[in-house]
Amino acid sequence: MSSGTTNLAWFKSSYSGSQGDSCVEIAMAEQAVHVRDSKDLARPDFEVGRAEWAPFVRFVAGD
Repeated sequence: MSSGTTNLAWFKSSYSGSQGDSCVEIAMAEQAVHVRDSKDLARPDFEVGRAEWAPFVRFVAGD
């Protein structure tokens, strides 16, 4: 995770499983939406531009 994302307000995605097995967290920033795996914080997060967020979610959801 980059040092620029440590102060973001992370929250669990509604797409995460309720059993704690799929812990995806997102954080909204001015220019991007950041995504990370809360079970593996050593793995870097990735970001998606705000304009691309809705198409990204549709793609991931398989719509």
